[in-house]
Amino acid sequence: MRFLYTALLLILFTSCYEKARDCKDYKTGNFYSEVTISGTLYTATFNRTNELQIETYNNHTDSSTVRWINDCEMVFRTINPKNRAERKDVHLKILTTTDSSYTFEYSYVGETIKQKGVAYKQN
Repeated sequence: MRFLYTALLLILFTSCYEKARDCKDYKTGNFYSEVTISGTLYTATFNRTNELQIETYNNHTDSSTVRWINDCEMVFRTINPKNRAERKDVHLKILTTTDSSYTFEYSYVGETIKQKGVAYKQN
């Protein structure tokens, strides 16, 4: 019986553990991100203000408006879309944070397929 109580307490305390998410530190600034898709690593740099994100990927610069849903979720809308794919809004959710990076998942709004990546804050 004593073993049962000990096991129950252990399960109770470990199930309440939540990974850190201090997203406010990542609302603005200069960042470097990495995303792996089908075994290929893609990198980008971006500068984010409260309402705008300017991203450079593969020598191509793209600007998007940023709408914050809450401190850890945002929606991007491309300012000057050049094709149908760029017209789709992107939903990004910060999953965990550290003192210098955050892990995120993103997808087109309304789609269930999500990709994960890591962004690092640059000084």
